[in-house]
Amino acid sequence: MVLPATRETSTRPNFGPASRLQHSQPGPGALLQAAVDPLVSIATLGATVSFFGGRFDGACLILALLVFAMTFPGSLAGEAETAGELMLDIVTGWLAIVALLLLLGWASRTLGVFDQRVLLAWALGTPAALFAAHLLLPRVLPRLLAAEGLRKTAVIAGANELGRGLAARLRSNPVHGVRFAGYFDDRAPNRINENVLGTIGGLGDYVRANNIDIIYIALPMASQPRILKVLEELRDSTVSIYFVPDIFVFDLIQARVDTIGDLPVVAVCETPFYGFNGLVKRISDYVLASVILVLIAPLLAAIALGVKLSSPGPVLFKQRRYGVDGRKIVVYKFRTMTVAEDGDVVRQATKNDARVTKFGAFLRKTSLDELPQFINVLQGRMSVVGPRPHAVAHNELYRKLIRGYMIRHKVRPGITGLAQVNGYRGETDTVEKMKARIDYDLAYLRNWSVLLDLQIVLKTVVVVLRKQNAY
Repeated sequence: MVLPATRETSTRPNFGPASRLQHSQPGPGALLQAAVDPLVSIATLGATVSFFGGRFDGACLILALLVFAMTFPGSLAGEAETAGELMLDIVTGWLAIVALLLLLGWASRTLGVFDQRVLLAWALGTPAALFAAHLLLPRVLPRLLAAEGLRKTAVIAGANELGRGLAARLRSNPVHGVRFAGYFDDRAPNRINENVLGTIGGLGDYVRANNIDIIYIALPMASQPRILKVLEELRDSTVSIYFVPDIFVFDLIQARVDTIGDLPVVAVCETPFYGFNGLVKRISDYVLASVILVLIAPLLAAIALGVKLSSPGPVLFKQRRYGVDGRKIVVYKFRTMTVAEDGDVVRQATKNDARVTKFGAFLRKTSLDELPQFINVLQGRMSVVGPRPHAVAHNELYRKLIRGYMIRHKVRPGITGLAQVNGYRGETDTVEKMKARIDYDLAYLRNWSVLLDLQIVLKTVVVVLRKQNAY
């Protein structure tokens, strides 16, 4: 009998409310789902080498190991709603991988070791293979698990909101390989209108009689005596028991199990840039910002001249924003309006806003007004990728209206972010839109990786070219 912390394994950043605890044991379905990207990428490499009459030698093996390290667990494709969104996720993720591999090959002077035809065909063919695999996996995997006897049967103790949310996830994602049989709850079935198989007291007998593989305990912490009784009754069984604690499910940020001496502790809310990850993030920010500023220096000068000639006022607009840990910072932008608001009340720019100059409208449409923020990155105030900083006045408003709003400030704000490449760029004229933006910001904190940062940068280019929601 095991009592691991729950974890939902996904092939993309998890944008739902549930989060993840580290050190868990995924089932065979989740493991295969996590391995599909590296397996398909490496298999495509092998097929390409064979097609051109080559040999899968030591150099190819090293390349395959690098690809596995960069793509496991399943980090290229997302849970997109449409085939077009899925393909965009795959292409941007794969381009980030190819860019990193080319950089490594150039730095190590090993690009010449490989047949250039093989590299080009592999780089072009892998996204198509990944797209086909992600379309087929949800259809094939459940049948494969059932045929191999790997599909598990589960029940949930507690037909409350938490239990119903868990059941919905099990039903909607067959890749987990778990069949949900029903609930156990002490309330009358007609009160909760769910598939209740019995009371909590009858759970042990039902499990033994019906070959149940997994029990998810979704009871509130106040039900500790009942939980302990269930555990005691099942001590002599082989059923796996997962505890879904109600205090964790909706607010886990970079949660992990750790120890202080021999005492276990659970991190419920922690920055993803802790220790070595923080060093990696800062180095990547400095390098990327430095390179970009060198490349765009002539463009910055031209825009500065255009702002100066288009309307009276300063070239740069400086505004107070909240930075990491909620500390106030000054953020730079090219001035796009006839005003420079930075008081207790700041009105967001809207469509056809009279305050926006003609040249400023062009800058906002193309996001060129954000370019001075690369200077903020070098100052250590911002990151290239992260939650977008809001005006202090907006923060003070929304922190009171949206649960978990200030958690986004556990990291440095970014020039672009996960919300911006998923349709939440520009004006947020309702609380619901702002809440959706915050959900994406928190998903970024839960799922950060260097690859995710690169994928967001590439998607930002697509969004800017489409000129979505910018005015």
